[in-house]
This record gives sequence, C-alpha cells and structure tokens, in this order.
Amino acid sequence: MEAQYSTKEPNFFSLPVDADQKATVLRPFSIAPPHMRAFHLAWLSLFSCFFSTFSIPPLLPVIRDNLNLTDTDISHAGIASFMGSIFSRFAMGPACDLVGPRVASATVSLLTAPAILATSLISSPQSFIVIRFLIGFSLANFVANQYWMTSMFSGSVVGLANGVSAGWANAGSGVTQLVMPFIYSFIMDHLNVRSFTAWRVSFIVPATFQTAMAILVLVFGQDRPSRNYKLFDHKVDAKYKANNFFEVVLHGLKNHRGWVLALIYGFCYGVELTTDNIIAQYFYDRFGVNLQVAGTIAASFGIANVFSRPVGGMISDQMARWFGIRGRLWGLWLVQTVAGLTCVLLGRVNSLWGSIAVTCIFSVFVQAAGGLTFGVVPFVSKRSLGMISGMTGSGGAIGAVITQLLLFSGSKLSTQASISLMGVMMLICTQPVSFIYFPPLGGMLCGPSDDSSSAIDRDRLLQ
Repeated sequence: MEAQYSTKEPNFFSLPVDADQKATVLRPFSIAPPHMRAFHLAWLSLFSCFFSTFSIPPLLPVIRDNLNLTDTDISHAGIASFMGSIFSRFAMGPACDLVGPRVASATVSLLTAPAILATSLISSPQSFIVIRFLIGFSLANFVANQYWMTSMFSGSVVGLANGVSAGWANAGSGVTQLVMPFIYSFIMDHLNVRSFTAWRVSFIVPATFQTAMAILVLVFGQDRPSRNYKLFDHKVDAKYKANNFFEVVLHGLKNHRGWVLALIYGFCYGVELTTDNIIAQYFYDRFGVNLQVAGTIAASFGIANVFSRPVGGMISDQMARWFGIRGRLWGLWLVQTVAGLTCVLLGRVNSLWGSIAVTCIFSVFVQAAGGLTFGVVPFVSKRSLGMISGMTGSGGAIGAVITQLLLFSGSKLSTQASISLMGVMMLICTQPVSFIYFPPLGGMLCGPSDDSSSAIDRDRLLQ
C-alpha cells in the first residue's frame, strides 16, 4: 500500500502520477490542474472556514460589553461551536462518499455563510450561542479537505499532502486573531462608525470570503484526477457486493481502526482547539500581559500550523518509506507522546518567557500529531474513506468538547493545573494507537500476519 506504481499509458497531467492517476509529488507553488488546483482550492476553502469560525473570539471584549455576556455564556458558546462541528464532520464523510468532496465542501460553506453574516444581528446571549453553534458546522470542510487530498495524491505523498493542506488551512484560526481586530479598528476609525456597530459590520468580511471560496470550488474544482463524482457512482470490485451508500457507511462504522484514530485525534486536534480558546486568556490572567501581547501569543499558536502540521505529514511519509505502516504508527505515538509531555510542562512553568517557549514547542508537536494521524487514515479503508475521515475528524471536535467541559468550564482547578491535566489525558489516550493492526502490514508491536487469509484482509482494506 506504500509503494508507488507506474503506468504505461500516456501521462496527460502536469505532475507524475501512479496507475490510479494520483499525483506522486506535491508541488505547493504550482496551480496545475487537476491535482494542484484541487489542492489550493481545498486549503483556501477550509482556511476561509477557520477564519470565519474563529473570527468571533478576537472581538469578544467588545461583543461581551455590547451583549452583556457572562463568562458562562462565553464558555457555552465555545462548546456550542464544537458541538456543531461534531455532527457536521461525522455527516461530511458519508456525504463525500455520496456526492464527492467538491459539492459537499461548497454546500456546507454556502449554507453556513448566512450564519456568519447573521452574527451582526445578534442581540442576546442566547442568540450568540446559537450563532456560534451554526458557524461551527462550517468546520466539516476539514473532512472534505482530507478526502479530496487522498483522492488526488498517491500513498507515497498523501501524508504530506494532507498535512500541508490542513496545516495551511488551520492557520486561518491564527490569522483571524490578527485580521479581525484590524478590520474592526479600520471601520471604526476611518469610516467613523460607532464601536458597537463596527464589530457587527466586520463580519461581512468572513462571510463574503467563505462564500467566494465556495463558488470557486464549485466552478474550478474537480473531485478526482479524471472526472467529477456522479451520484452513487462507486467503482467497487465485483467480488464485493456492498456498493450502496448505507453499506459503505456500515463498513466504516464496523472498522475498529477508525474509532481508535478518532480517539487519538480527539486528544491532539481536540486539545489544539481547546488551547486556541484558552491560551490568550491564560497568559493575560497568569502573567499580566496586555491583550495585544496575549492575542499575539494566541495567533502564533494557530499560525504555527503553516509548518508544523505539514512536518507531521512528512514524518509519516518518511517513516512509511523506511518501515511501512508500522513506521506511520510509531511516528504518531512518539510525536503525540511528546506533545502530551510538553502540555503537562506548560502548566508547571512559572515564568512568562519559559511558558512562551514551551507553548511554541507544544504547538509544533500537537499540530504535527494531527498531520501524522491523517497520514494513517487513507490506509484504513478505501471503500469507506469518507466515513473513516468523518469519524476521525469528528473525534477531534468531541475531544475539544470533553476537555473544555471537564477542565475549563467552571472547574475548581486553576487554569495551569487544568492544562497539565489535559496533557496527562493526552498521554493516556495516545496508548490505543498500539491497537491499530493491519494483518498484511503489521502494527506497532507486531509484524505482518503469516495467515493465508492475509490476501483477503489486504483486499478488504483496499476496498
């Protein structure tokens, strides 16, 4: 499954491809169709969704004053945004299997853009929570993003493609921390708009950005190297009769590897989301820095995705070249374990600069772990790729809800103690990666099976 294949048929693509017409290289600075065009459309579309979803937190000081929000209201709104993401990510996997990532991605973006615009109309804490819940649905595009990359890039570079695409997109959560206050200030200072009106007008920008990217995906995107999806258009080997949509979903739900990856992703990406929510307030409260400095630290944590998540994908692909699927699993375990240890340390450091340094190290490892997780996902099930991607992606949102509820929503523990405890949870929930075993390929602790049924198992994995 890790090998590259060649084809004797003429190559009509700008990039070298394998027998399935999937690109065997990633050239981020190319826009050659269909592979690299899909790459750029996918990450920019998801970037716009992250930008929109996290456009509210940087303006919370003024929104809080305008709507008379309490700390409990703000915490519940943050959890609501994750809850919306759970349901939508889980549903996005089967949707990609059904209609393809292009239509599925654009549809979610277009349906959630009005909710972003409606942020300017909210007038109560209840409507604020509802809006954050609805906007959270847009993050389902993460699943479409990873599905699209797996459809376009060969197994030899799929970890890198997934890592770079998701990493660049996730940086939107950091960029919005810097851009939204600037937009707000520009509207207020240069257009002479009052503060409580300026923040409302600001949300025209993320809503327009997300809508524009959805239209570009529909017009210029392509689901697969050769063509777009057609409804219920699945090519499945004749020896397997489970062609229909519901059997594909059931096949994914019955695959224990998908559930293990969902748990692991819940305590790397889920922890990352929770950290995005609390890190600025943590530095502001504990070390007495001003809001600008706290916001810059928070932005840096998110923007680190530009290189850290791609590094995780690169590690996954390189470990696969050396050790096959076992290398991918060991790489995931090692990187996420280091992330957990640095998270524990973050809550124990008592100096400002020491905490900033540990935060930087933590951001690199926790985000790289996300890239390594989706370096394994494409090899779990080809037939139910969307379902496995959706399960794993929704696991990230569930992990964020769990950590936010248990540790940062009315907990009697101090924030620093909660951060350290979150690291302990990461360490514990990383261990099940050892349960992931592919009979023909091996696992962390065992080599490939010598059973004669290995060929059947391999065929089932590919289907």
